Amino acid sequence: MVRVDKMREEILEGDIEKTLFRLAWPLILNNLVQVLYNITDTFWLGKIGREALSAPGVSWPLIGTLMNLGQGFAVAGFAFVGQYVGAKLYEKANRAAGALYSLLLLFASITAVIGFIITPKALEFMKVTPNVYPYALTYVRIIFVGIPFSFIGFAFSALMRAAGDTRTPVKINMFTVFLNVILDPILIFGLFGLPKLGVAGAAIATVLSNTLGSIIGTYLLFTGRTPVQLSLRDLKPDFDFYKRIFKVGLPAGVGQSANSFGFVILTRIIFGFGDVTYAAYTITTRLVNFLTSISRGISMAMGTMIAQNVGAENYERAKKIAERTMIVNVIIATTAVVVIGVLRVPIFRIFLDDDAVIKESAIVWKYFLTSVPFFNGIFVVVNNVFRASGHTKKSMMLGILRLWGLRIPFSYILGYLIFGSSIGVFLGMGLSNAIAGLFALAWFLRGTWMRRIID
Repeated sequence: MVRVDKMREEILEGDIEKTLFRLAWPLILNNLVQVLYNITDTFWLGKIGREALSAPGVSWPLIGTLMNLGQGFAVAGFAFVGQYVGAKLYEKANRAAGALYSLLLLFASITAVIGFIITPKALEFMKVTPNVYPYALTYVRIIFVGIPFSFIGFAFSALMRAAGDTRTPVKINMFTVFLNVILDPILIFGLFGLPKLGVAGAAIATVLSNTLGSIIGTYLLFTGRTPVQLSLRDLKPDFDFYKRIFKVGLPAGVGQSANSFGFVILTRIIFGFGDVTYAAYTITTRLVNFLTSISRGISMAMGTMIAQNVGAENYERAKKIAERTMIVNVIIATTAVVVIGVLRVPIFRIFLDDDAVIKESAIVWKYFLTSVPFFNGIFVVVNNVFRASGHTKKSMMLGILRLWGLRIPFSYILGYLIFGSSIGVFLGMGLSNAIAGLFALAWFLRGTWMRRIID
């Protein structure tokens, strides 16, 4: 535990900015690589056509609706392990990790079966156009088959970050992403004598890569090569601790699932204006994700520092860490929006040389993406503070407010009842980011999150 002690001391007492960026740079690199893969995926599928390109974008809100319930438990595991490490209760940290792993294995298996069965009806509910429907159906069902391994990967990454090890999960994720990048064109286009699988090939590449990464992470946990260490004994059912994980994880899972289902509704709203509008939305959001990978990595690193400082009851230091993270992320997100605005047309032509989509992207940028600093710079930071401190009900309420209280009503009313065009939809999305970001800031400043959840 020498390495854990050293990192813990730096997180609790070291220079805030220096420690934040030390924890953040592997996560930033990981985010950049992950988004690079998403862009590569979009690039290859764009060679098939607009419908194939839209399939993953259509699919992930549906997949996320079920997956995020399990991810909520990973959030709980992160909070418990991080706070136990901060309080220097390492044995309890290992027990919490084991309970999380065994719980997620069971939950993931159930999720995979349910998701596979309900996919056709769910896509119909989303009003996915007939051209996109067969591609999305194939993609979603294959992804659901590999869900259990994805859940294990989430758990591994959360546990390592909680203990202050941001490098190990990043190394594994980078390996799986690069493997995915290699497999994508091979399986999509049937290179080296393999059958041409199209959209199915992209989904299979994702499942194979995630599976291998999860196996590697689990091997490291059980061989004592990570700060958190597991044995078969740690996987024994611990129903008392399950209750604690459930109490903290359920609001996080419900909140994230409600958000994902909200994006199912939002997809239905956007598709009301056709394939062109949705294709422009898909490409533009992938681009902004690439340019804001730095701010998201910093927010994740901040979560580690918040969890351990709250566990050690260093509440004022935790507040200062969050405030400095907000300032940095607002600057980064603003820069990203400007860069996309300046280079939008030539970049879009790389992915899809479609004049109608490029014209539509101007609307997406003007009315939606200009609100990203409120989301990435403020809302995401506050949300991570609430989750890392274990106050997941606050996180749940924030997410539901942004999507169900603001984004969906605004997008529908402005898009269909007032403007009668996609301008209203994207204006509603932009307003939801701005209002939710300011509300989150006010709630954060009240300080009601400054209380740890461990005994």
